[in-house]
Amino acid sequence: MSLIAGVDSSAQSTKVEVRDLDSGRVVARSSAPHPPTTPPVSEQDPAAWWSAFEHAWAGAGGPVVAAISVAGQQHGMVVLDADQRVVRPAKLWNDTESAADAGWLCGQLEGGAAAWAAAVGSVPVASFTITKLSWLHRKEPDAWKRLAHVLLPHDWLTLRLTGEIATDRGDASGTGYWSPATGEYRFDLLRVVDADRDWTSAVPRVLAPTEVAGRWGDALVAAGTGDNMAAALGLALRVGDAVVSIGTSGTVFGVSDQPSADPTGAVAGFADATGRYLPLVCTLNAAKVLDAVRGVLGVDPVEFDRLAMAGDAGSLTLLPYFDGERTPNRPDATGLLGGLRTDVTREQFARAAVDGVVCGLLDGVDALAAHCGVDRIVLTGGGARSAAVRSVFAGLCDRPVFVTTADEAVAAGACVQAAAVVSGEPHASIAERWGLGRAEPVEPDGSADRVGVRARYAALRGELSPPAG
Repeated sequence: MSLIAGVDSSAQSTKVEVRDLDSGRVVARSSAPHPPTTPPVSEQDPAAWWSAFEHAWAGAGGPVVAAISVAGQQHGMVVLDADQRVVRPAKLWNDTESAADAGWLCGQLEGGAAAWAAAVGSVPVASFTITKLSWLHRKEPDAWKRLAHVLLPHDWLTLRLTGEIATDRGDASGTGYWSPATGEYRFDLLRVVDADRDWTSAVPRVLAPTEVAGRWGDALVAAGTGDNMAAALGLALRVGDAVVSIGTSGTVFGVSDQPSADPTGAVAGFADATGRYLPLVCTLNAAKVLDAVRGVLGVDPVEFDRLAMAGDAGSLTLLPYFDGERTPNRPDATGLLGGLRTDVTREQFARAAVDGVVCGLLDGVDALAAHCGVDRIVLTGGGARSAAVRSVFAGLCDRPVFVTTADEAVAAGACVQAAAVVSGEPHASIAERWGLGRAEPVEPDGSADRVGVRARYAALRGELSPPAG
């Protein structure tokens, strides 16, 4: 039996999944945590990722595999010196200290946001690597002088495995300086940050979807990719599907045969891991909002679901921008609670939290639908395990809603990529042969007032002040 492995390195943990190459059967799984972070400053030492990988790999039995692939959290900034040593802790995607730099960068191109979207498919926000580079240039000149290479989190783990500095088109498309449409770096945009640096030697080589990055012992190491791109592989995503991933944060994405460019910045025009494109909407606040409200109520997930499904939220409306927001771009926002009355109940508070998170994600679905066809919704992520979230989402959505049967879509997608470099088989064929992409229909909450809930949410959202600058 030949084995392959997929790694999911997120902000929270590293997960390892080992599968049989032929059948796709899961042979082993293990995970290890990363140090917690709290925006607006969200940083981790990359050494913690490698330590977590080693622990997770040992927990999976230290298997002998034919190939391995790493899927990592997108956008982060890992800065190395000329000896490939880490210069400072990595800034993660949900670090918002570079919000001012995002606005400044937009102002440096004639045409502003529309010009950025045309150049790289996306408008800079605090999440993107290019804004973090601008922040580093501005705030830490000593670290900037030492910078020789800038990598993404998955690139750094691939470097530790292979000794090679490389990335893939999917993860590169989230930097803000690589164009999905042309397949090339935009060094002119990096020169906006620092016109005196030779950027050509600072960025990783971009590998083709089935190109090998190197070897880890006897195992082939695939190019790897970003976590959302891997999830698309693990869910066997088809044109017309929209994935709503409800993790700590929320993402809404689909696959397309054409690159997208949204001048409003709501939809990021990423590439996928196969040669196609992955338009995506990201929110900073999803399941962590539900966790926070559960903590206030002092209940476990089962009791929280019971409270949320006991009835509607009445006049209570929650805008869940607890730690700032990325879509819409409100990095300094906080949560808002509207319609609060003296007769408020625990049940209404729980339901308002679910309604608010779902409405934020449905805003993402609406934005995505303007750039690619959306025929059905597939829910995934830890938040999708909540019966209340599933039912309310289906009740407030005007499209069929399904929930994936996959346990770990990102790790499964990394396994698909690893299998492709061994077998030469197309990613979609592997996913079909393994039976990935299975999903079950969700029964909507019949009591959900789709029009009223979304209207109250939109009104509360409209009370936010516009972002500075």
